[in-house]
Amino acid sequence: MHYFEFGKRDTTLYSGGTTSSVNTGLDEILEIVKDVNSNGTVGNVSRILIDFDYTDISQSIVDGIIPSTANFYLNLYDATSEEVEAEQYVYAYMVSGSAWKQGTGKLDHDPVTDDGASWRYRDEENTTPWVTGSVLTDGGSWFTSSIDGQYEVSSSYQLTFDKKDLRIDVSDMVKNHIYSSSAYPNRGFILKRESISPTDYTFGYTSGSDTTKDESSSDRLGNLKYFGRETHTIYPPKLEAVWDDSSFSTGSLSALSGDDLSRLKVYFKNLRTEYKEGSKVKFQVVGRELYPTTAFSSSAAELTVKYLPSASAFYQVKDADTEEVVIPYGTGSKISCDSTGNYFRLWMNGLQAERNYRFCVKVVSGSGSDEEINYYDDNYEFRVVR
Repeated sequence: MHYFEFGKRDTTLYSGGTTSSVNTGLDEILEIVKDVNSNGTVGNVSRILIDFDYTDISQSIVDGIIPSTANFYLNLYDATSEEVEAEQYVYAYMVSGSAWKQGTGKLDHDPVTDDGASWRYRDEENTTPWVTGSVLTDGGSWFTSSIDGQYEVSSSYQLTFDKKDLRIDVSDMVKNHIYSSSAYPNRGFILKRESISPTDYTFGYTSGSDTTKDESSSDRLGNLKYFGRETHTIYPPKLEAVWDDSSFSTGSLSALSGDDLSRLKVYFKNLRTEYKEGSKVKFQVVGRELYPTTAFSSSAAELTVKYLPSASAFYQVKDADTEEVVIPYGTGSKISCDSTGNYFRLWMNGLQAERNYRFCVKVVSGSGSDEEINYYDDNYEFRVVR
């Protein structure tokens, strides 16, 4: 199963001298940039702040809907990043300290708007620095070591030249927020290139602490750009919960096997053209032999229900217009079975209303050198409506 939450607030923090107090809470694009001057010095870097509401997730865990073993992924979608070098990492940390404010500013506002988080301050009216006390730092504050040692407080994701979307495993950090909220109140995540050694400080980055990392080196790594929650596209940031909700109880049904799986027709039973956003739907998937064996029987062979292989059949959801994969094949998209046939359940909350989507099916059979993988994509389309 896949469950989605869209971002509650986000903004970009810029370090440059003229932008260090600028709020960008209403910008449609979030950026992780590093501007390197001709002499090799770094003139400006930026970091992303993003926050999600865990209310529904927490209640679903209490109600037993989402298991404690679920994994969580932070998804951000590329918005024409520029000159990105291969094999670099983006790091996600849990924001520490008091709450930050999104604000209503944009980078190109003139005069500038300073009613929310910026590189120097975490709130409106430029009153609260990111870290106070003996060590004063800018650019956000975050945990770099676990207080109780149970869950990690950071994660990373490797980018390549042709893979710029982010899908960061933030499972441990979400569980810290939910299960240890007194120690780790939910202030969201800060996304950045690396700048410090994990043992240097408990909070944040201090200028000069480490000059060998990506954020402060002279290496030109390109500018990473991602769609924010204010985007007018279909790519807002999402927090994704993934878990295996499959079950397999075949009753008296027979299995599809051998040549059946090589010559298979897959279709959806009673697939409607429209579904309401936020609904939870059971979809029935039928697989049958393309050329059933003729035999004397009281019922037609093509009407006999058989089941797809256990733990080896998966579904995928694509945006029908852009071909973007919304829900991939994997642990959270296994096809189940009961005494009436194969099925899966889908929560529509992660699919945007007034858009068309399409199911695809993957069936794996055999093993080792005899393994066979077949895909079925026969315009199984539907629309999500308000």
